[in-house]
Amino acid sequence: MIEINRHTLSNGLRIVHSEDNTTQMVALNILYDVGARDEDPEHTGFAHLFEHLMFGGSINVPDYDTPVQNAGGENNAWTNNDITNYYITLPRQNVETGFWLESDRMLSLDFNPRSLEVQRQVVIEEFKQRNLNQPYGDASHLLRALAYKVHPYRWPTIGKEISHIANATSEEVQAFFFRYYAPDNAILAVTGHITFEETVALAEKWFSPIPRRHVPRRSLPMEPMQTEERRLTVERNVPVDALYMAFHMCSRNHPDYYAFDMLSDLLSSGRSSRFVQHLVQDKQIFNSIDAYISGSIDNGLFHIVGKPAPEKTLEEAEKAIWEELALLTEGSIDENELEKVKNRYESEQIFNNLNYLNVATNLAYFELIGKAEDINTEVEKYRSVTQEQIKRAAKQTFLPENCSVLYYKAAAKGASHTP
Repeated sequence: MIEINRHTLSNGLRIVHSEDNTTQMVALNILYDVGARDEDPEHTGFAHLFEHLMFGGSINVPDYDTPVQNAGGENNAWTNNDITNYYITLPRQNVETGFWLESDRMLSLDFNPRSLEVQRQVVIEEFKQRNLNQPYGDASHLLRALAYKVHPYRWPTIGKEISHIANATSEEVQAFFFRYYAPDNAILAVTGHITFEETVALAEKWFSPIPRRHVPRRSLPMEPMQTEERRLTVERNVPVDALYMAFHMCSRNHPDYYAFDMLSDLLSSGRSSRFVQHLVQDKQIFNSIDAYISGSIDNGLFHIVGKPAPEKTLEEAEKAIWEELALLTEGSIDENELEKVKNRYESEQIFNNLNYLNVATNLAYFELIGKAEDINTEVEKYRSVTQEQIKRAAKQTFLPENCSVLYYKAAAKGASHTP
């Protein structure tokens, strides 16, 4: 059981804390409630751009990394469609450096043209490397746009296209910052060798002077129910064909979320999973296949991705998947099969929360989607999932009219590929 303390500053910053004296380190994880879903459809990629800009220096501290390194610390960040997350770890005797640096860039990030241009080029290069020049790199763009027609999940975190970042003005960037990077839109999780009293005192000292910005409430369009199968076929210069299937599923806070998470493991996690055992080992229809959920806060996607064996067509591969899904929805799930998945989740949760930094990251996220204390009931929620709940979720979800299918074909040598 992780003991959790909480405090909220007058400017709205929520603080969650858990002391761990088995380490001499402290982690500060600050989660901003902004992701790619908060972007304008014609100005995408801004949340990811800010992940980089926040390390470009503030008005008071032109180089963020140097004081971190001088204090013996490490830092990093990541962005997805729902959130932007920053963390810093420091020896406990230098922890105030973390509070100072994080509060300083929340208050007074430097928007000098040079920093913007440097980070803009970094993001553009990342877009090229990951999504344009890498095999299958544009699959996420294609599949999201196929599955979502209204909700902003229809573009990935990197953005819809390079031009949105290339043409971003300083005024647009600053407007995004002051709209979302605010104490009343953030959660600070502090874990490790630090008392709750010291945490509150340092947070009050460094963060309380930052004014509340009255961040507007989010109002996103609801994705309508998909009522017909959607298909897209592209040709690219890739080694082998690939099959992508996406089914709409529930949100992160829906009770069925845990059933879907376990369902993905029943299908593809480990050598004894159904897809691997039946479609890779026994029938040899696929060389590799995976099933996973997006884990989105709003209604997400259940993904199935596979590369067929050389002599198998994409049509044959897809047919085999539908047959396997029918066996799941119409047949039974062995109790040992289900128990194995539950045991895996329990061990993962236990080992994950042994690390003070993981605890900080998890506390901030659970506080965002509910309350930090929910970290202590996750295993119980997985344990309580029944065979009937999994089968019901599968039966309601694995339907052709709820599916978007992408055939990603390897272009014949010497042939031009479709754009």
